[in-house]
Amino acid sequence: MDWASVWFNPRRSTPCECARWMGFPDTFKIPVLDTQAYRLFSEASVVRMVQAVCILRASITSPKESVEAVSPVIVPQYIMATGLWTKEQIKLAFHLYCQLPYGRIHGRNPEIMALAKVIGRTADAVAMKMLNLASIDPAVVSSGRAGLGNASSLDRAVWDEFHSDWERLAVECQMLRQQLDKDTVDGLEPEGGGDVLAQEDFTGETRQVVTAQRIKQHFFRRAVLSSYRNRCCMSGLTDSRLLIASHIVPWSSDKANRLNPSNGLCLSAIHDRAFDKGLICLADDFTIIVSEDLRRSKDVFVKDVLLPLNGQKIEPPERFAPQPEFVAWHRNSIFVDNQK
Repeated sequence: MDWASVWFNPRRSTPCECARWMGFPDTFKIPVLDTQAYRLFSEASVVRMVQAVCILRASITSPKESVEAVSPVIVPQYIMATGLWTKEQIKLAFHLYCQLPYGRIHGRNPEIMALAKVIGRTADAVAMKMLNLASIDPAVVSSGRAGLGNASSLDRAVWDEFHSDWERLAVECQMLRQQLDKDTVDGLEPEGGGDVLAQEDFTGETRQVVTAQRIKQHFFRRAVLSSYRNRCCMSGLTDSRLLIASHIVPWSSDKANRLNPSNGLCLSAIHDRAFDKGLICLADDFTIIVSEDLRRSKDVFVKDVLLPLNGQKIEPPERFAPQPEFVAWHRNSIFVDNQK
């Protein structure tokens, strides 16, 4: 083809040329009039263009931009076993243990009773298993409570598995519970509340991704707030509508610990914002440090509410104490006084 003549003397492609570019053989006979053929070929070309864009986009997308959808979870046939505790039963018990305040772990708790029903155990047996798991929790043991002790090797294996992959286990257990009690995730409360896109706004893989995100956010919020007895660890605020499960190391900076409750603090909305912006941080002994920027502020609210925090210790959680390496990372990487 003489590309120079095409460049300087453009012309409309013939229907046969359009068919050839769309992949049809030269022997293909167009069964419609030229006008209709042009319209059909132009509409069909959109598919190839979208496909080419998707292939190009996939080749330049970094791993950080990838998202995970919810994978189907198969309910084991032995989930209702009444003999020895199975691994799936212990996972479900630990999943709920993370989300309940320590003082509410007893056989009369409706959530424990509901779990007991779907796995074929008594509510007291489930509560006792959760207290067995509590005996492995360093934060519980260091507070003088020992749980029930007698944690089995399988209990410890489940504990270690959760701590090595919080995201996978949180989603897996929630999906397993859904299938067992025929529930949906529509009732899961997302972090921060407010207007949220409903699942029916999406279809296919997008819907699965939204579902996974809601499961993760719901688990992290409940785990963090229950560990701090649903109180802001800096101000003592107890209104759940104003409480945030705040990440110490931001969500985007540490995928492995996004759902680790030890990477969270229960803070009021204003304290969460100040912590997120690096205007306050924690020392290694969990003493609050107020930045120089705030100490120089003439704002009355800052003087009355935030400045008095300087030098005070946060209220310690019942479980999942903040890990020192997370606190140090935030202080060194986010706290504004260390960024000058």
